[in-house]
Amino acid sequence: MKLAISGKGGVGKTTLAALLAQAYADAGRDVLAVDADPAPCLAGALGFPPELRARLRPIAEMDDLIEERTGAKPGTIGGFFTLNPRVDDLPERFSVVHRGVRLLEMGSVDTGGSGCICPESAMLKTLFTHLLFRQDDVLILDMYAGVEHLGRATVDFVDAMIIVVEPTRRSLGTAAQIKKLANDIGLRRLWLVANKVRDDDERAFVAAETPGIPLLGMLPADLAVQEADRLGVAVYDHVPALRAAAAEMADRLSRG
Repeated sequence: MKLAISGKGGVGKTTLAALLAQAYADAGRDVLAVDADPAPCLAGALGFPPELRARLRPIAEMDDLIEERTGAKPGTIGGFFTLNPRVDDLPERFSVVHRGVRLLEMGSVDTGGSGCICPESAMLKTLFTHLLFRQDDVLILDMYAGVEHLGRATVDFVDAMIIVVEPTRRSLGTAAQIKKLANDIGLRRLWLVANKVRDDDERAFVAAETPGIPLLGMLPADLAVQEADRLGVAVYDHVPALRAAAAEMADRLSRG
């Protein structure tokens, strides 16, 4: 199963990615979680210990590796470089494993039609495609907002894209924009998850105003999420209500 998690910054997509990754790992699934955000923080949400987090570094920042594999220095535009560098060894070589979740930090992916034609984008685009072809039992991609990072391979191999929203019109409007962009490239397997939901009125609002995207589930608002971050522990362990909600979502996704 391959899941891409998107949404506007600050809505809680990394929290959901961590919850689903640990839920699947606890169910005995083989999980690869990929942090593709320009400011990676999935390791913290998963509660990875400091010694493991210290070993993580986004592939996008590995200038020497990018030059070695593409034949050109990062930051250069024009000239000759390899458009499909070798990347098959990177997930195991630069990932760390904790409690059954293998985590890789990829960094930002600027591979849209208007993105730069440069060594680093070629490296990340090739790695992104490679991840979609891997045979991991569960692949969870914590993306940044929008679908600029998506392409034909994503349409063909991602089982679903989950769009995380808050119970506000502005957030649901962003979800509608992401849906349109996803549909434009043929990606129609979409789910909506509402986060930070405080009461029945907000639950009813999201259910009534969803922009034509089926609702996968809702995560209740809970100050213990911020407390987990301060304590450096996994939100999955620290917030039972979110753990239970995520388990239900994981089961529903598994059943199709």
